[in-house]
Amino acid sequence: MTEIAMELTNVSKRIKNKEIIKDVNFQIKKGEVFGFVGPNGAGKTTTIRMMVGLMKLTEGDIQIVGKSIQTDYKEAIREVGAIVENPEMYPFLTGRKNLEQFARMIPGTTKERIEEVVRLVGLEKVVDQKAGGYSLGMRQRLGIAQALLHKPSILILDEPTNGLDPSGMKEIRQYIRTLAEEENVSVIVSSHLLSEIELMCDRIGVIKNGALIAVEDVEKNRQTEEDDVLEYTITLSNAQAAKAHLDSMEGETFHVEITDESTLKTTVKREQIPIVLKELLNHHINVYEVQAAKGTLEDKFFDLIGENVIE
Repeated sequence: MTEIAMELTNVSKRIKNKEIIKDVNFQIKKGEVFGFVGPNGAGKTTTIRMMVGLMKLTEGDIQIVGKSIQTDYKEAIREVGAIVENPEMYPFLTGRKNLEQFARMIPGTTKERIEEVVRLVGLEKVVDQKAGGYSLGMRQRLGIAQALLHKPSILILDEPTNGLDPSGMKEIRQYIRTLAEEENVSVIVSSHLLSEIELMCDRIGVIKNGALIAVEDVEKNRQTEEDDVLEYTITLSNAQAAKAHLDSMEGETFHVEITDESTLKTTVKREQIPIVLKELLNHHINVYEVQAAKGTLEDKFFDLIGENVIE
């Protein structure tokens, strides 16, 4: 049985009679990375603020490892570590001294635990340098270390790769995956960078106008793409002759479209591609490249919310 780290049940938020969050329901499993995406103003940050107790719920409940944020706030929130927007540090203190300051607010945090989180986020070489000289990526890692000091069950990160260069994004992505897979920490990541979300997450929740409109399994979507009919672009020596041969094949029906004299597009099932290639090669048409037009999370996102997201 899969353990549930967090569960949102009928969560709603109204401000001055305006419904900001509308009856949101979803679960976060132990040890998974859950992406939370949506257009600007959709309600991502408001939902996260309710998860970490910075904003009260109008209706519903949030259970954190079985503890209600409504009726057992102190016990529930002990299970959560979070960075909402940018991590704030004392720039005149070293990374280690920053962590020691935060540790003073958490009874029972040992020096060994500080060393452990420093290793976990890969800051060993710079932890004794002043935080004011850290790059944005290093500050994000220090923020994650601070959020992990009390061994939370859930880590909530709002835009953790915002402003990072590609190298910094990759580093943060790797640390997030390590936390989930090796530490069994559930990680909730809110971001507008869909390519990053697709690379780091197990499941993705899409929110629009305050309502959760879909929860997608990333791996299942990849497998579905492999099984479905896809459009393939084939680069070859003679597109006109290739189309003629494919159109005349007995027992097979392909939609074939010529793009230019050396390229054509065909929409077929994956298992039909060898049949197509065999037919072309048997008629002495050289094939140089076959490329599948795979859908991305971005395509799925716009399918769900529509191209014009301002409503």
